[in-house]
Amino acid sequence: MTSRKDIKSVVIVGGGTAGWISACHLAKKLNARTPKIQVMLVESPNIPTIGVGEGTVPMLRETLKYFGIREDEFIRRCDVTFKQSVKFIDWNEPNSGEYYHHLFDYPYFKDFTSTWLNKSLSDRGRYADLVSVQGHLIDAGYGPKAMTQPQYRGAMHYAYHLDAAKFTKLLTEFGVERLGVKHLLAEVIDTKIDAQGNILELHTNNAGVLTADLYVDCTGFSAQLIGNACNVPFVDKSDILFVDSALVVQLPYEDKYTPIPCFTKSTAQEAGWIWDIGLSERRGVGYVYSSQYSSIEQAESVLREYLGKPAEEISFRHIPMKVGYREKSWQGNCVAIGLSSGFVEPLEATGLLMFDATARMLAECFPANTDVMPLVANRYNQRVSNAWNRVIDFIKLHYVTAKRMDTPFWVDNKNEISIPDSLKEHLELWRYHIPTAYDFTSTLEFFNLENYLYVLYGSDFESKLKMTLNDEEERLFSEMTDKLDKQVTLLKSQLLPHRELIERIKLYGIQLN
Repeated sequence: MTSRKDIKSVVIVGGGTAGWISACHLAKKLNARTPKIQVMLVESPNIPTIGVGEGTVPMLRETLKYFGIREDEFIRRCDVTFKQSVKFIDWNEPNSGEYYHHLFDYPYFKDFTSTWLNKSLSDRGRYADLVSVQGHLIDAGYGPKAMTQPQYRGAMHYAYHLDAAKFTKLLTEFGVERLGVKHLLAEVIDTKIDAQGNILELHTNNAGVLTADLYVDCTGFSAQLIGNACNVPFVDKSDILFVDSALVVQLPYEDKYTPIPCFTKSTAQEAGWIWDIGLSERRGVGYVYSSQYSSIEQAESVLREYLGKPAEEISFRHIPMKVGYREKSWQGNCVAIGLSSGFVEPLEATGLLMFDATARMLAECFPANTDVMPLVANRYNQRVSNAWNRVIDFIKLHYVTAKRMDTPFWVDNKNEISIPDSLKEHLELWRYHIPTAYDFTSTLEFFNLENYLYVLYGSDFESKLKMTLNDEEERLFSEMTDKLDKQVTLLKSQLLPHRELIERIKLYGIQLN
């Protein structure tokens, strides 16, 4: 029987966004304790940040504010622009230019969803434009906040687009200088495990032997600790989500005054989709596709056709992706965060979302001693596995509800064999009922009622309601649309075009309160 031991030190292996966001969360929370817990991050100087996804979700706003990083410093240093939506183009009909928005603002008028559903398709208009002003404003090119609004506040909810390498550098400096993270540049070349499967020590190439009470694996797809050393199996989900490869490229703007979209473009293709993200100095573009349905040569051709002339002389970076998650993210005294824990395609900025959420969860439920560590680990594993499965359901929803049937990729995505039972049950219910908050019972659902409404009805999913509209409902619906139009007009007078907003923030900053 082992004696109880207090947890006094943490070693994070691997840098990048996952490593440093984990380090900052842990240091922020644990350094407030007495006695303080030492947080060290060791990373190889020879491994660059993958930096595939440059989109985020609104949760990052709360994280940066919690850390104490100024929003204007973040914008200046990380080539940041605002993100208010994912715009899904050609998901229902190829090469049509038709689209829908998954907005970040909560629907103002979601109570009118039933009224909207009872109208004919030709009379409905876009669902997002019915329930929120945000789609109208971002299509017109406006940013989400006025210069008079303080740090992390806006007229509408928003997230960011960012340069992943620059963001990692900012977190590194902030973690070391402000939060007391110890930073070590070294390669871990061997890991010693005891008979119970706990990590005893890490052997490095130039810093000797490292020991800690808890180890955090942020080594990416290699999963050096959780996979190679602790032998935790990987749960493959490629039978549900087919996209497993990416071609990525960064392109400068041809004109420095080019308007910057305030949303991520997601344009459907024959075997996947292309993201197109506008930062302040360049675009980040990538084709994520299924290697089962496209060769790399075909994928390159698709991406070059999308990019046109700017891609004629450029080469693409190819990234294979493991789709799924670890059977356990916490094994013994080792916790995996980031790509070592799991990965699904970045359709809804799921990568950084999971990095941030699981790192915050670890910091909040951090065990006080070795006696309670197994209990904490068991709960953590249940929550993380559930979170991965709910994220997979939401990503799959986009493919199942899309109307495209022009290639085997899109046809097979709708095959019932590839759809999780939990999603099938929801969709069967929602054929006759509008989704409600009671369909989302877990407090750790990252995508909830509002997210599902935008995707379901953006894709013209049919909930067959047995009702007819009366005159009073028609009148209220008309009043609501008039009110929304007036709010759009008012906000257009208060907000700035997106690029102008970014330039002014860089020049003048953002007030604190």
